[in-house]
Amino acid sequence: MSKPFEKHVKDRPYSTAEAAAARLLEIAKTLRIDDGLMPIGEWNSTFIWNDRASVAEYTLGRDKLIADGIIKMHECGGFFMWKSTDHGILSEP
Repeated sequence: MSKPFEKHVKDRPYSTAEAAAARLLEIAKTLRIDDGLMPIGEWNSTFIWNDRASVAEYTLGRDKLIADGIIKMHECGGFFMWKSTDHGILSEP
């Protein structure tokens, strides 16, 4: 008797909103920030290309950070900004 076809897929490390948001925060600490603005292109390309994450995982993490009040999108749509500076995310370890 043969086994049904089994697809072997690796676990996705950023499949939860919390994991994706945590990685996006790590990336944000390494970005150049001009006048408080973080370029979206640098942020998402690092996450999607270097970390091999999906667009859905990026969106999940980004939306969690926005919902938690950590970041907000700039009016032009090309940058993120820290919503407040008192959350300690950028403080040195």
